[in-house]
Amino acid sequence: MTFISSAASFVGRAMLVAVFLLEGWIKINGYSAAVAYMQKSFVPAEFLPVAILTEVIGSVLIIVGWQTRFAALALALFSLLAAALFHSRLAVPNEALHFWKDIGLAGGFLLLVAFGPGAWSLDEAISARRAES
Repeated sequence: MTFISSAASFVGRAMLVAVFLLEGWIKINGYSAAVAYMQKSFVPAEFLPVAILTEVIGSVLIIVGWQTRFAALALALFSLLAAALFHSRLAVPNEALHFWKDIGLAGGFLLLVAFGPGAWSLDEAISARRAES
C-alpha cells in the first residue's frame, strides 16, 4: 500500500467516525435530552447507554484500527437502526436527508468490513507480527 493510500485510509476512518464521537459526547453531556428524544420515537431509555458505548467505543476502535471489521459492522447496524427508528419520515426533507446520511454511513462502514482498515492500523500491525512469527 502506498503512503497516499495508507494516509487516506487512516484519515478516512477518522472522518467516517467523527460524527459518532461528537454524538456520543453530546448524549453523555445532555443525557436527559437524549432520553427524551429517544422516547419521542418510542425507543426505551435503557438503550441509551448501549448507543453511547457503540458510538464512542466503536469510533475509537475504528480510528486506531483495532477490531476494525467488528466495530464497523456494529456501527453499520447502528446507522441502519438510527435511520429506521429516528428518520423514517421521508416526506419531511430534513428527515429524508438524515435517513440517507445514515444509509451512506452504513455503506462506508460496510466497505471497512469488506476491505479492512488499511496499513496504518493495529489490525495490520498485529497481522504483520503474526506473519513474522
